[in-house]
Amino acid sequence: MDTFAIDNLPPVEQWPEFSNLAELDYPEKLNCAENFLDDAVAEGFGEHTVIVTPDQEYSYARLQKDANRIAHVLLDDCGLLPGNRVLLRAPNSYMMAACWFGVVKAGGIAVSTMPLFRAKELIVMIEKAQIKTALCDARLADELQSAKSDSILEQILLFGESELEKMMSGKPETFENFPTAADDTCLIAFTSGTTGNPKGTMHFQRDMLTICRAYSEPILAPTPRDRFIGSPPLAFTFGLGGQLLFPMYARASTILLEKASPDLLLSAIKKYQASIVFTSPTAYRFLLSELKDGDLSSVRTCVSAGETLPKPTWDSWKEKTGLEILDGIGSTELLHIFISSSADDIRPGATGKPVNGYQAKVVDETGNEVPPGTTGKLAVKGPTGCRYLADERQKNYVQNGWNLTGDAYKMDEDGYFWFQARTDDMIISSGYNIAGPEVEAALMTHESVMECAVIGIPDEQRGSLVKALVVLKEGFSADELLAKELQDFVKKTIAPFKYPRALDFVDSLPKTETGKIQRFKLRQV
Repeated sequence: MDTFAIDNLPPVEQWPEFSNLAELDYPEKLNCAENFLDDAVAEGFGEHTVIVTPDQEYSYARLQKDANRIAHVLLDDCGLLPGNRVLLRAPNSYMMAACWFGVVKAGGIAVSTMPLFRAKELIVMIEKAQIKTALCDARLADELQSAKSDSILEQILLFGESELEKMMSGKPETFENFPTAADDTCLIAFTSGTTGNPKGTMHFQRDMLTICRAYSEPILAPTPRDRFIGSPPLAFTFGLGGQLLFPMYARASTILLEKASPDLLLSAIKKYQASIVFTSPTAYRFLLSELKDGDLSSVRTCVSAGETLPKPTWDSWKEKTGLEILDGIGSTELLHIFISSSADDIRPGATGKPVNGYQAKVVDETGNEVPPGTTGKLAVKGPTGCRYLADERQKNYVQNGWNLTGDAYKMDEDGYFWFQARTDDMIISSGYNIAGPEVEAALMTHESVMECAVIGIPDEQRGSLVKALVVLKEGFSADELLAKELQDFVKKTIAPFKYPRALDFVDSLPKTETGKIQRFKLRQV
């Protein structure tokens, strides 16, 4: 048994308080692959479609057999020990899903990585998680091979009509899952790096089931007839839940797209008759520009997370499609969404209320709860929570048993939570606290703006200056006249002191692979 994960968990006194676990009643021994995959086959869903790709449809039984074969390869040929970390590198695909379950079945710890990561970024994760084995799509091998030469990584098995499939072909279709404990780590998920320094978050076997029971089951209420689709990578916990775990927990199907740009996502929704859509506010905005007739007849539920959903986007989507987007906030640290709207309880502009089993409050700098309507730090606790991999920043994220997510929020008198900004996106200018996302939301209502980001820049007179970086829609000219028009527009839309005194037009905004705007890069310019 490799005890690396156990040895590198934060000290127990630095853990958040895990509330409502008793009600979930998990057994001492639990391998989540059994619940998601093996039980589905045992319940009679073996021939039911689990994964749809542009090339083929795959059944639960096929996925189970391939995951079992991969588990055998890891044990027999790679010498995997329970607790070893295995790096997974692939776009959203059937084999990415099969490898994830193969690792978990064998008692390993999956460390999924974004397809666009370069060797430098991969090395950080390999070294932090002490990874010696990787399963990689052959098309993405070059960067990983480069990382291997400068890290402790020892072996790479490629798939995509490559060596892994050849090794699988001689393995049994059955496999006895390693008897992991409910509180054994099965996933190390690295934060997406909006701050430039990703952290490894450690999640237990039970956590995979908890997010389905706390969020998906009560909020989405999926059935085996549903088809999930989305844009986030499976390496991002938003994507892992929304495009793999949630559908499989409900014995539904998932449509996996290697590339999910708005135009490709839109055509796939229509072609494969998707019913539940997971994507980011940025993607919904681009979908609006691509959606000609508003026809999304197969879709019943749209979920947004990853960054704040501006009310203008919500309004435009509702007007054009008739569908109400379910906003939510989650984090890699808590694994998935913990505050959300629900189909029968939407307050446009608000993120929503805590989902089943979670509590949230807004606190001041000393950790004391503030009155409704007051901006402060969001604090959350529930059955999942932050456990960083050997990282001193654990003390910052978890305080007094609560997870401090780094978001500034208000809670209203009715218990709805309203996003204000990331705490590091609050701009203090001439003594005023200005939330960058509020200025962004105002700009987004102007007909010329495709997307934008608002940051604070140093200013001798005011301390900080509000600066907007704006991407224009086609047909608009980036000139001083339009800049002045946008500034005046913001003054008329929100309090005048919040308007962007500096405004630049840009061709694009730097984003993580999950679609989050990297404001730290904008501040460095």
